[in-house]
Amino acid sequence: MTPRIAILMGSDSDFPRLEPCIQTLRDFGQDPVVRVLSAHRTPEEATQFATRAQQDGFGVIICAAGGAAHLAGVIAAHTSLPVLGIPLDNPPLGGLDALLATVQMPGGVPVGTVGVGRGGPINAALLALRILGVADADMHAQMNTFRDSQHDRVLEKDAALQSKLS
Repeated sequence: MTPRIAILMGSDSDFPRLEPCIQTLRDFGQDPVVRVLSAHRTPEEATQFATRAQQDGFGVIICAAGGAAHLAGVIAAHTSLPVLGIPLDNPPLGGLDALLATVQMPGGVPVGTVGVGRGGPINAALLALRILGVADADMHAQMNTFRDSQHDRVLEKDAALQSKLS
């Protein structure tokens, strides 16, 4: 059985920006567990989730937060599972603060970080699926098919553009 993927967000106001992440996972047959847990407002619950994640059947944890963005680091400090951070582009700094908080982890506490903005949640989902695909041949094949379809779509768009230009 393929391990599950968890998506944690620091606030329910983050949910609309994480819907593309959830949908991408569902498109590949994953039904992620989605929770609101805060590194600052619910530290005990966040720690407990991280500590129990592997025995609860999770293989990857995706954490999204803006501002101070400590959620991914707190989760990574309490599990040996892969943790992926999505820095959210909240005001007033447009996500730079969240990016730096997520990517600048101390040695020994790794957090894989995706980009700020619209592509980040989708890339977090795809990276989580690739991680699971290392040990799941079906998931690996789905990721290869997806990559091939992206290749074909770009070439189709290029052919359409060349046709317009000639």
